[in-house]
This record gives sequence, structure tokens and C-alpha cells, in this order.
Amino acid sequence: MENKKWRDWITEIRTGEKMPRKNQLVLLLLAGILLLVIAIPVSKPSEETLEDTQSAQSTAIQDTGDYEEYLERKTARVLEDVEGVGEVTVMITLKSDGQKIIEKDQSSSAQTTEESDSGGGTRSVEDQSSDKTSIYEQTADGASTPYVSKELAPEVEGVVVIADGGDDAVVARNITEAVQALFGVEAHKIKIMKRA
Repeated sequence: MENKKWRDWITEIRTGEKMPRKNQLVLLLLAGILLLVIAIPVSKPSEETLEDTQSAQSTAIQDTGDYEEYLERKTARVLEDVEGVGEVTVMITLKSDGQKIIEKDQSSSAQTTEESDSGGGTRSVEDQSSDKTSIYEQTADGASTPYVSKELAPEVEGVVVIADGGDDAVVARNITEAVQALFGVEAHKIKIMKRA
């Protein structure tokens, strides 16, 4: 009985007995759009995706101040997860702006010359020369820029950590060891203080 009602309704729609032809097309168009919207997958960015994006951005950071801020935020986030540390503020100073190593094409040549003097003696003179030329690459707009083969991040000069648990000797030692492991900074260049 139920199937007969559906068949009759579909037949009426096809033949146009119930609604005009324009309304049928609009209804079919809306149904198609609805199916298309339902079929498109929508996903929220996960925390891993956000962290991957942030780490990709960190490699592209050019300004030293931005790099310092990035290191400070990331270090503070890690230290806050350590037992007894509590809320953390980190300040990092850098030695330099980092270093870009430009690829060079090196050629060297050696030339040996035999000389004889008026006394009948001979000696050989070796002349060595080397030539270094920077390698350039063409950008899309036709400009030439030096080819950077390696980019070194700036070195950390010193670290100040202000933490809720900064007055506890064990917590201060744990923070100091963590900062040393992360940045290779000597212990006397790390200062741990209690938050006021």
C-alpha cells in the first residue's frame, strides 16, 4: 500500500499533474545541490596539523625578533607541562641573526716550473692558485640570487625562566637541564626565578 502511494506520487511528478514543470526542475536542482553539499567532506584542522603548520612557518621565519618569540612560546609551553613548574614566562636572547652559507664553485690549478741558476743548480717552483665563484640561481622574475646551500639558525646566548615553582631547587634544576638540552646553553647563562 505504501509503495503504491510513492509510485503514484512519482508518476504525478513526472507527468506534471501535481506541479508545473518549472517547479519540478527547481526541486530537482535543489535536491542535487543538497546531495553535493552532503557529499563534500568537511574536516576541522587537528592539533597535529596546526603544529606541523607552525613548525613549517618557523623554518621560514626571517626576522630575529620573530624567531626569539617563537622559541620563547614553544619553550614556555614545554616547561609548563613539567611537574611543579606551573605558569612560565621565558625570555631568550640570541648571539646573532643566523648564517646563510652560499654555494661556491671552486677551481684550483697548480703549475710547476723548473729553474736553473748560474751556478749549475736547479730548483722547482710550484705555483698554486684557487678561485672561488658564487653560484647564482634564476628566480621566476628573472633576477639572480645567490644559491643558499645551508641556513644555520641563530645561536641562543642566554635564557631567563620565570616560573611559579622557580623557588623549588628540584624544579629549578629540572628547568635548567631542560634548557641546556634544548639549546646547548651553559648553566651560568640560564637564570630561573620565582613568579611574583
